[in-house]
Amino acid sequence: MSGAVVEKSAGESARVPGDARVEIEAGRRRTFAVISHPDAGKSTLTEALALYAEVIDEAGAVHGKAGRRGVTSDWMEMERKRGISITSAVLQFAYHDCVINLLDTPGHGDFSEDTYRVLAAVDAAVMLLDAAKGLEPQTLKLFDVCRTRGIPVLTFVNKWDRPGREALELLDEVEQTIGLRPMPVTWPVGVAGELRGLVEVATGEFRRYSRTAGGATRATVELVPSEVIAAEEPQYWATAQDELALLEEIGAGFDEKDFLAGQATPVLFGAALNGVGVARLLDALVELAPAPEARDDADGKPRPLDAPTSGLVFKVQAGMDRAHRDRMAFVRICSGRFERGMVLTHAGTGRPFATKYAQAVFGQQRTTVEEAFPGDIVGLVNAGALRPGDTLYAESPVHFPAIPSFAPEHFAVVRGADAGSFKQFRRGIEQLDSEGVIQVLTSDLRGDQAPVLAAVGPLQFEVVTARLESEFRAPVTLEHLGYSVTRRTDAAGAALLAGQSEVEVLTRRADHAMLAVFSNKWRLETIRRKFEGIMLEALPAGSTAH
Repeated sequence: MSGAVVEKSAGESARVPGDARVEIEAGRRRTFAVISHPDAGKSTLTEALALYAEVIDEAGAVHGKAGRRGVTSDWMEMERKRGISITSAVLQFAYHDCVINLLDTPGHGDFSEDTYRVLAAVDAAVMLLDAAKGLEPQTLKLFDVCRTRGIPVLTFVNKWDRPGREALELLDEVEQTIGLRPMPVTWPVGVAGELRGLVEVATGEFRRYSRTAGGATRATVELVPSEVIAAEEPQYWATAQDELALLEEIGAGFDEKDFLAGQATPVLFGAALNGVGVARLLDALVELAPAPEARDDADGKPRPLDAPTSGLVFKVQAGMDRAHRDRMAFVRICSGRFERGMVLTHAGTGRPFATKYAQAVFGQQRTTVEEAFPGDIVGLVNAGALRPGDTLYAESPVHFPAIPSFAPEHFAVVRGADAGSFKQFRRGIEQLDSEGVIQVLTSDLRGDQAPVLAAVGPLQFEVVTARLESEFRAPVTLEHLGYSVTRRTDAAGAALLAGQSEVEVLTRRADHAMLAVFSNKWRLETIRRKFEGIMLEALPAGSTAH
């Protein structure tokens, strides 16, 4: 389906000269991720956006949750059983004259490292808030990543069809907690749980929604004259008008400069499950979200959009579909025109990488990608040599900044439960490490047969054990270790720490970094005082624990 989008855009602009065409096609792209706390409705919103863009006919065709039929992007059995998203889905579809690249991300905090990688590939984010809960811890962490990366954020207040907090209170929380000035684009008429419709703040137009059973199909929208709704719902309409007057008085109008600078956020209200406000959110993304721009390389020099083809690998995934026992690297195209079959250079090794098998992914559906432009996501199959954070380029060399690994907080020794399946065990550990599913740490003391798995959250261990058994036929046992704090060190630091209690120095396979792990933060501080000047460098934190 997404392949058809690319083919259509290629045909429409085939007569435009090459460099100009790249700029035109890039200008049509809107590449964004949805960030939220678990249970805020992120997967439901992702599905609703696809539904209202008319690329699926019935909800359930993307995620297939809660017994609904269809293709699933939450593809693991564990995801289906738990009702959570662990992996990231990539959906591409046409909407009006734009091409939407929507990256659905894991909501659970234990998989925040995967979300962090996804945010390296987007130009904007939708921050999804639960109308009853407002800003929650995981949302705050992910917003901090957006702030660090300079990603503009739109806010969608979800579940307004259920009891919740007051709209003004939620806006105040956003401003006071994360310092973003709210700029309402739509405004609810009726309190949470008693939604009567939405007012367009800029024009005063009122829209009423007729919901469908379970939001399975698109809701109908009716434009109702203000005098009619005022007569039907006098109290709710009067309250909404008072609130809108207050917003105007305090200067809450939309300011594009502040939005793109990360100082303000457009706010829309709705209920994704019932389709309320979803089409308006799509329109806002097209109107407000930035198109791809020149991306800085590792030296801070922008790579122009019309420069030779380049891309950033932000995700590697195997086992997405049992019918396709392959490994796919998801690449954000950063510059130039990508053509299937072109040979790119792997910046890390200088080796050529053929792109004969280039695909777009919509849920579990795959279509061949013949060409792609900045902002697009391309899946490269059989990408055994690629890891998250790698750069690919054509002609003109470039190296984009690496994607840092989070500081792990949970550790366990993993061993094969069956001596006869050691080769499968070793191959599985290597693959999961290269995908970034888990960090693998080693030491001479422990050896290859008992590596240490390091995770941001304990659910990562469940994913690893489940995949080792199902994909590699290598059942394992885990022995949890009593470490919770990680710092980067060097050879001199490792020598000082040798023999110290409640401390161990391990080497991370992915980048050969030397990591000192401690039982707790108090033990870390004791070591700091004992060995003044020792290198103990903090890593990016995957949680707010430190």
